[in-house]
Amino acid sequence: MDKWLKRVRPPSAETPPAPSSTTDDAGDINPDPSPEDSNSASAACQSTSMASASEYDGDDDELPSTSKHVDVEMPTTVKRRKYDEKYIELGFTCIGTGSSIQPQCVICAKVLSHNSMKPSLLRRHLETNHPHLKNKPLEYFERELRGLSTSKSTITKPDTMNKKALEASYMVSYRIAQTGKPHTIMEEFFLPSAADAVGVMLGEKAKRVIQAIPSSDNTLDESTDVAGLAQLLVYVRYIHEGSVNEDMLFCNPLETRTTGKDIFHMLDTFVTSNGLLWTKCVGICTDGARAMTGRHSGVVTRVQAVAPDATWVHCSIHREALAAKGMPTELKNVLDTTVKIVNFVKVRPLNNRIFTALCNEMGSDHTSLLLHTEVRWLSRGKVLTRLFELKDELKMFFVDQTFHLSDSLHDEEFLSRLAYLGDIFSRLNELNLGLQGLSANVYNVREKIEAMIQKLNLWIDCVEKNKIVAFPLLHEFLTEYDLSLADGIKRDIAAHLSALAAELRRYFPDSDDESDRWIQHPFTRPTAPAALSVSEQENLIDIATTGSLKTDFNRKPLAEFWIGLLTEFPELAHLLPLNEH
Repeated sequence: MDKWLKRVRPPSAETPPAPSSTTDDAGDINPDPSPEDSNSASAACQSTSMASASEYDGDDDELPSTSKHVDVEMPTTVKRRKYDEKYIELGFTCIGTGSSIQPQCVICAKVLSHNSMKPSLLRRHLETNHPHLKNKPLEYFERELRGLSTSKSTITKPDTMNKKALEASYMVSYRIAQTGKPHTIMEEFFLPSAADAVGVMLGEKAKRVIQAIPSSDNTLDESTDVAGLAQLLVYVRYIHEGSVNEDMLFCNPLETRTTGKDIFHMLDTFVTSNGLLWTKCVGICTDGARAMTGRHSGVVTRVQAVAPDATWVHCSIHREALAAKGMPTELKNVLDTTVKIVNFVKVRPLNNRIFTALCNEMGSDHTSLLLHTEVRWLSRGKVLTRLFELKDELKMFFVDQTFHLSDSLHDEEFLSRLAYLGDIFSRLNELNLGLQGLSANVYNVREKIEAMIQKLNLWIDCVEKNKIVAFPLLHEFLTEYDLSLADGIKRDIAAHLSALAAELRRYFPDSDDESDRWIQHPFTRPTAPAALSVSEQENLIDIATTGSLKTDFNRKPLAEFWIGLLTEFPELAHLLPLNEH
């Protein structure tokens, strides 16, 4: 077809085109096609007609013909897999439309490729990544699907220039590291020199492009963007059309300082300039940084001065991440060794290419290791699990590569601790994800944390009795090599689990106060708390005795149920702490 297109030329004055209807060659195109043939040929050659028309300058309906035989190659049909509603039994929903649908796990929200839309591959993901959930009933996955559907993520992609600037920064940082020079040389010497040279040779516009490259200090500091600016990102949660919504309020750079005064000034400027009222603010959720929570000049103190009804809560996701940071020395050494092994492979391009080729040759499920960073709270579990899954590939890799920590991969105690860390941080990742989404409020956060603390105490008893089925990677490793858990490892695991439970309890104190139990269970007829006025207690009785409201309560999320009562029972509805999460 391509050769035929290249041979087509517009007719010249000296050689008029031969009429397409008078050809004697039996192998030529049918001079008098039937309507059926015409339709099929036009469908197959649509792109051909467009291409030839673009090269021909004559009339649109008088394209040149040729007496050569044209082999029309019909397009092949690619089979596209369809999502089956039964896949939810394996913990998968789908995203996308039409031919671009992809399966998405309702547990970890991971999106697989379209080719993974097979029951065997979906089951493999469930049994490999969430083995403790493989026997869960259908209702469990449907509940997780509802939670996933209500969650909302705002993802922004950097523009092409920022991507290139960040890539250039990494390349320069890598070369500096190879020379053994201090990384500050990039900011103090290299970038100013490069900007001066480019400015002289190519002009001021090119110089500004070079100046946009972030230095190594800022490259490693994820609290700033690639341009080195601290960005203030504010989300707002509000009621709209009977349900809770969450959107990004604004994202603006803090050009100088990042003190509580500067942050509040930017926030107050946005609120007042857009005609919003501080009196409508009923809750604030931040991390525990001093600029946010300082008693005298923090952002929370300043907001509460203009919004007296606003209550503050420490972000539950941040608290969970803080509680999971500590670990015994032996386990910390395993984590540090893991990071060094990963860096040895990942930061050297040649090593990375060799390892990828080795994984492909061995038919591995993964072809690369993952980098770890303290700022990304979910990375720790994924890094540890990935390295453990590729331990055999790494052993082969280090046969020809000298590295002083490679012997750790042959140490049974090291691998046992590594497997445990992969298991426990995978569980903590699931907890962290469960604390996110629009459905998160003070009540279900409390329930999930309490469930995790009780599980940790259960796992301590199980480990002491040599029952380790709760840790699938560790259990599989010990079973495969017919090993038993050493006493020293048992002590480390028990100490770590105990410390986790204690830290979670410290950041999420247990409260015996059941004064708000009526909010979660308005139809169980509990004793009305004394804090409620007589009028409010009467309203609670009216709600508890209304059958239609009980139906709504069982059908709707807790927040939406009470939002629906704002008009009819405003005194009770306004007492709800549903902004806290």
